[in-house]
Amino acid sequence: MRLIKLSLCTLALLAVGLLSAQNKAVPVFKDGLAQIVEEFSDQSQWMRHDLWVETEFDSDFDGQLDRMHVSVTRPKQTDTEGLKLPVIYVTSPYFAGVAGDVPGSFWDVHQELGEDSPPHIHPEVKRVGERPIISNSHIKTWVPRGYIVVHSSSPGTGLSQGAPTVGGINESLAPKAVIDWLCGRASGFDAPEDGAPVTAYWSTGKVGMTGTSYNGTLPLAAATTGVEGLEVIIPIAPNTSYYHYYRSNGLVRSPGGYLGEDIDVLYDFIHSGDPAKRPGNNARVRDSIMRLGMDRKTGDYNDFWASRDYLNQMQPMKAALLMAHGFNDWNVMPEHSYRIYEKARNMGLDHQIFYHQKGHGGPPPLWMMNQWFSHYLHGVDNTAGTGPKSWIVRESDPIDQPTPYPDYPHPDARDITLYPHMGGNAIGSLDPEVNPDALLEQLTDDYHFTAADLAQAATSEHRLIYATAPLKQPLHLSGIPKISLKLASSKPAVNLSVYLVSLPWNTQDKAPITDNIITRGWADPQNTSLRESAPLTPGEFVEISFELMPDDQVIPKGAQIGLMIFSSDAEFTLRPKPGTKMTLDLKGTKLTIPVVGGAQAFNACFE
Repeated sequence: MRLIKLSLCTLALLAVGLLSAQNKAVPVFKDGLAQIVEEFSDQSQWMRHDLWVETEFDSDFDGQLDRMHVSVTRPKQTDTEGLKLPVIYVTSPYFAGVAGDVPGSFWDVHQELGEDSPPHIHPEVKRVGERPIISNSHIKTWVPRGYIVVHSSSPGTGLSQGAPTVGGINESLAPKAVIDWLCGRASGFDAPEDGAPVTAYWSTGKVGMTGTSYNGTLPLAAATTGVEGLEVIIPIAPNTSYYHYYRSNGLVRSPGGYLGEDIDVLYDFIHSGDPAKRPGNNARVRDSIMRLGMDRKTGDYNDFWASRDYLNQMQPMKAALLMAHGFNDWNVMPEHSYRIYEKARNMGLDHQIFYHQKGHGGPPPLWMMNQWFSHYLHGVDNTAGTGPKSWIVRESDPIDQPTPYPDYPHPDARDITLYPHMGGNAIGSLDPEVNPDALLEQLTDDYHFTAADLAQAATSEHRLIYATAPLKQPLHLSGIPKISLKLASSKPAVNLSVYLVSLPWNTQDKAPITDNIITRGWADPQNTSLRESAPLTPGEFVEISFELMPDDQVIPKGAQIGLMIFSSDAEFTLRPKPGTKMTLDLKGTKLTIPVVGGAQAFNACFE
C-alpha cells in the first residue's frame, strides 16, 4: 500500500486553503489525528440511507444470491460538494435483536463425561428495529471527523438474506462483498429483491473495520479473504476460533458467564432473519452441519472446528492489524487475540496490540484508533504501526493511558520453571528446586466448590495448591505460562482445571475475583493430541502438557504465586457427579512462568 505522506503543516495549510478559497469542507488533521470538523457535525444534515449488496453465495439455498442489508451515514458534502471520504465499517449478527433468556435453551452441563448430552430447546428471535437505521455505533465519533460510517447485518440476521453459520465461509464473504461494493466491484440495490442499482460514488475505496466480540471477529473474517480496499482492522476481544471459544485442549468448556452455551446455541441466539427461511436453515446448518461437527461427547478438534478457526485462513490477509483485548476476559479469552497477533507479526503485516487488565471488551484509546484510521485511510504521516508494538494498561492506570513496550510478550521475559512440593491439600511449596522423590498427592472432584471457594480454603480435599514464598518486590510476568502434569484418574474421564492465583486471597469488600486470578487453563487428560483421545485406564498415570492463557501482570510485593490444580470448574466445565479421584505425581509435574528479567529478577524477589 502506498501512502501519501504530508507534513502536519502542509495538511493544515491545505485544509485552510481549501476552506477559504473554495469554501468547501475537508477533513482536518492535527498531530496526526483527524479533528472534528464543524461542517461535518450537523446531524440533521447527514445523509442516511440503506441498500442491499449482492454477494457471491446462496447460503439459504433459495436459488438466488444472498443480499446483505447495509446502512450508510455520511456528511452532506459527499453529495453537495462531491467530497469523497474513506469508510469505517461495522458488521454484526446482533443489530436486529437476539433470542431472549429462554430456560432450557443452553445445554445441561450436569452430565457424566464422555456421555451423550441431553437435548435442549431452540428458541427463535423476533427481529427488532426499523429501517433504515441498522445501528448508531461509531457514527457520532467518526462522521464529524471526516469519515463515512457503514453498517451491515450478517447473513441470516435482520434484513440480510441467507443463513447464519457462526464462523462459516459466508460470514467472511458477506463483509467482503460490502467492501467490494464500496470499491466499485460489486452490485448494490435499493431493495432486497430486484431494485434499482446503488453505487458508492462517495467512497475513496479505503475501508477500515472495527467492532467488539462477534463484531470484532467479523473484521478478521473479512481480512482473511484478502479483499482489496480493506486497509486496516481494529478487532476488540475477537473470537478467532470457535473451538477455542467452546473447548480447551480437548475438554468441553463453556465461555465465562454462559455455562452450557455451544455453537448451536449461538446460532439460535442470532438467527433474526426471514422467519420463512428458518426451517430450511435450521435443517441444513444447525441440525446437520453443526450437530455432526460440534462433538460434545469427546471435545476433540476436527475439520468442522478447523474450518471455523481464522488462524488457518490468514495467508491472504493484507490489512494492518491493531488488536485489542483484556487479560481478564474469561468470555473470549486472551489467547484469541494473541494467536492472531503472533501470526500477523510472523507474516510481516503492520501490527500492534493493546491489552488492559479488565474483562470482556474495552477498545484502544480513541487517540490510538484515530491515529490508525487517519494513517491507513487518509494517508496521514503519523506513527501508527511504528514504534512500540505492545501497549498495556498497567494494573492501577486509567484504561486510556497504556504503557508502551517493545512487543508482547516482553522481549526480556524468560521462562522460569517451578516444582510443587508436598502439602497441596493445605498449601505446598512451589520453588525452582525439583522434588527428588516420587511423591503422590490426591484430590476428589466436586463441582459444588467454586474455584474461589477452593483457593480460599485453608485445607481442602478437592484441590491442590502450591505457592511460592511471599515476594519481596514486585514481579513482572509477560507471556504464556505452561503446565506439565503426571496424573491418574479413578475413572476413564476426568476434568482438569489449572489456575495461577495471587495469594493471600483478596477478601476486601467489592474486590473483584479477578484481582486474585493471574491466569487459568483447562484440559482433557484423555487427549494425546487435539484430534485424538482415548479413555483413561483407572489408576494408570498419563502425562499432559498445555499452555495457560496469556497474561501480562505485575504481581505485587508481599503476594505469593499459587498453582491450584483441581478437577471440575463449576463456572466453565461439565459437572459430573462428585467423587472422581485424581492423583498427582509431583515428580512429573512442573510449572513454567515467563518472568521479565528472567532468573535474576525472579531470584531477587526472594533474597
